[in-house]
Amino acid sequence: MHNDMPATYDLKGLNCPLPVLKARKRLAAMRPGSRLWLETTDPLAVIDIPAFCADAGHQLVETAAVTGGHRFLVERGNAA
Repeated sequence: MHNDMPATYDLKGLNCPLPVLKARKRLAAMRPGSRLWLETTDPLAVIDIPAFCADAGHQLVETAAVTGGHRFLVERGNAA
């Protein structure tokens, strides 16, 4: 059970591939099972973030469209 509130990583204003590169670096520094909200404005993020999660072994828990962009809740996988 996840009692701690996930941190939010503001990636708004960044375009592909920066949101994924920065998310990869941030998640690598977190414990497996930790969760992180990614906030993006890049339209390609709806393709890039899920693909990144699948490739890296992270779980995409939730996706939400918000004004001007999207939010993604990512749970860090066990892979490095």
